[in-house]
Amino acid sequence: MHSSEPALEVWSRKLHYYLGLYLLLFVWLFSLSGLILNHPGWTFASFWDARRQERYEKPLRPVSGATDLERARDVLAQLGLSGEIEWKAPRKEPGQIVFQARRPGRFYDIQADLAGGVATVAKTTVNGWGSFRGMHAFSGVRAGQPGMQRDWAMTHLWSFAMDAVAVGLAVMVLSGWWMWFRSRRRRLAGLLSLATGLAVCGLFLLV
Repeated sequence: MHSSEPALEVWSRKLHYYLGLYLLLFVWLFSLSGLILNHPGWTFASFWDARRQERYEKPLRPVSGATDLERARDVLAQLGLSGEIEWKAPRKEPGQIVFQARRPGRFYDIQADLAGGVATVAKTTVNGWGSFRGMHAFSGVRAGQPGMQRDWAMTHLWSFAMDAVAVGLAVMVLSGWWMWFRSRRRRLAGLLSLATGLAVCGLFLLV
């Protein structure tokens, strides 16, 4: 690196390098999970058919909490489980809460009888391909469920990491664009790549 090199170009190169290293595993993960989403018929990735299921009951101590969410968290803590809480079904009868705790690769359907002091757990586990697929769309919130909020610390961390990936990719693309623009020898090849990308994206946006 020459001392006369423009500061913007120096920082563009540094951002490109270090953001690329941060994004490396994330991009691979999303590439792999995207392939699985795009080709559900691939035999080796048919994780749902290979899922493992088990059902068991565990006793509960008196459950504390003023809301169903607080009581569900207490139930999970007593069961030694963790995950993003989703309300899959209405309460069947007074003294019961029914919910699901989800995490990539595993989810637990839980029916807690608070009055009887027992929880029935139906556990479903998928293989690594299923975990990759789950991570692709794991956000803790869903469209059409405005009242749904993230309630698991790992979901908040994962969501923050995804925001960082989105911003990092945008910055990385901009720094790559700047380095290409500064390199006259690569102008033609860069223009062809840019035009191809714009044409493909425009096709899907306009059709």
